Amino acid sequence: MSVHNGERPFTYSGCGRGFTQSSDLLAHQSVHTGERPFSCSNIGKGFTQSSQLKEHQQVHTTVRPFTCSECGKRFTQSSDLLTHERVHTGERPFTCSDCGKRFTRSFHLQTHQRVHTGERPFTCSDCGKGFTQSSQLKVHQRIHTGERPFICSECGKGFTRSSHLLAHQSIHTGEMPFICSDCGKGFPRSFQLKVHQRVHTGEKPFICSDCGKGFTQSSQLKVHQRVHTGERPFICSECGKGFTRSSHLQTHQRVHKEERPFICSDCGKGFTWSSNPIEQPLVHSGERPFTCSDCGKAFTQSSHLQRHQ
Repeated sequence: MSVHNGERPFTYSGCGRGFTQSSDLLAHQSVHTGERPFSCSNIGKGFTQSSQLKEHQQVHTTVRPFTCSECGKRFTQSSDLLTHERVHTGERPFTCSDCGKRFTRSFHLQTHQRVHTGERPFTCSDCGKGFTQSSQLKVHQRIHTGERPFICSECGKGFTRSSHLLAHQSIHTGEMPFICSDCGKGFPRSFQLKVHQRVHTGEKPFICSDCGKGFTQSSQLKVHQRVHTGERPFICSECGKGFTRSSHLQTHQRVHKEERPFICSDCGKGFTWSSNPIEQPLVHSGERPFTCSDCGKAFTQSSHLQRHQ
């Protein structure tokens, strides 16, 4: 009866979504729990529903009756062929009502819409962080488990993502397939080239909502926003001092270790900061290039001028 009257008596308490049948509710719960009780006996891959397993098992059979007339690729189901043909036709029938972006598959649209709704149904049980896709959660969980399944055959270094391994391998091969047309600089990954090209175009798409300052990368904006929020997430375990960047914390820790890796070539004096040995020769030459605009007093180091002001 509930099919005809629209009633959905079986509701999942986690997200509030309702279902007409208890079996549908059971299947939906696995989206949140990550449970995949139906496993393929051939490769061990798990599925949330028995129908999905049945569909998958056709991969291991030789029966692929549906053939693409353009490229000859074969499929087990007519619906898969229909979706594949959109690669050749360019058809994207599923359109986002918020931004107009188009997709070849309905579930791609559903996943994309979470960008607008802010929905993150896949939650990490260790830290509570939410994700829009189960695959993102799976990769994230490797932070907690320490799993690094993608291993470099050259040096044995492990990575949480295959894309990170691919980028790393360029260290060994020297391969830089993505070349900047403006300056000729090469990059191992396409997104690195895309970010670099903003140097030439001047594009700064990531804008601070507090002061309007623009940045070429979202990570730069994230660090900058700490100026406004006062957040200092990188804490020194020795003295408790906080920093906005991990690199600043690493430099600070040299104070406790008494590490001075930057050496002045004139007198051999060591420094914790790389800028010090650059400014140190001015001590020997007597040059004072940093001048106070208020009183005219000159200094050998920019930090001394800042302190004076």
